[in-house]
Amino acid sequence: MAETQSGNRVKGGVLLFGLALAAILAAIGYRSLSNDSISADDAELGTPLDRLEERVAETPDDGAAWQELGFLRFEQGEYGAAAAAYRKAAEIDPGEAVLWSALGEALVMDSKRDPLPPEALAAFERAVEIDADDPRARYFLAVKRDLDGDHRAALDEWLSLLGDTPPGAPWEEDLVRTIEQVGRINGIAIGAEVERVQAARARAGAGVSAGERLTATGAIPGPTSAQIAAASAIPPGEQRQMAEGMVASLEQKLSASPANVDGWVMLMRSRMTLGQPDRARKALADAVAANPAAAARLQAEAEALGVR
Repeated sequence: MAETQSGNRVKGGVLLFGLALAAILAAIGYRSLSNDSISADDAELGTPLDRLEERVAETPDDGAAWQELGFLRFEQGEYGAAAAAYRKAAEIDPGEAVLWSALGEALVMDSKRDPLPPEALAAFERAVEIDADDPRARYFLAVKRDLDGDHRAALDEWLSLLGDTPPGAPWEEDLVRTIEQVGRINGIAIGAEVERVQAARARAGAGVSAGERLTATGAIPGPTSAQIAAASAIPPGEQRQMAEGMVASLEQKLSASPANVDGWVMLMRSRMTLGQPDRARKALADAVAANPAAAARLQAEAEALGVR
């Protein structure tokens, strides 16, 4: 029975790092969803999945295309196909931690029996070897502790992850809920420790400038509550495709207008929301290279977002 409960937590845990469309909307702006932004030429190209399938067939060494294909397959519930795409992406770009942790997550979701298959565990371990701060890998490695019966160690690792979680991260509330639930199931009083970590985070946040706090918590001008409600009615798979397209569009605009510092901050935040810390770091590097005079501000904004 305990194994079943733990297994359910593994499956539910992927929600910690799932896409929060509202967060992307807040970063980029709901107007990006306007049908006016979709040209007739784009509509004739087929679905995003069709275009990605063609892209990987034409350029099989394009790791980014395989990663995007993995995203779409995952959101459609095709976890085995998502794992295959992520595996290919990781083979092409083996130094990208996010690819390994995404592969592990897809393998967990595809598993019918084992709540944490050996290949998934190996992928998470590879991810933290590359980037010790990868949140998804850290979460699932703590799940491994929980599955092994070392609930105290699992809670300690999740508390550590919570302490490193930037304010407003889309997985924050669910992470707290997981900690509290595991503590309750196993008779471990954890409430005071959660409060201690949250208090430390609040004190750390108090030293961040107002502009940085607004960026980190999603208070960048964005959608109204009615617009978010409308977006939430879109099927999850389409939400993911939409958000991916919005972020890609923002990235293209910044390539053409790299002096837009606020745009770079939006891109970093969006990449973190998508669970792509490596790409967020690349966005920071590109932003600083294009705007050396704004390097201090960009670094401060990145720190507030948890980009390291």
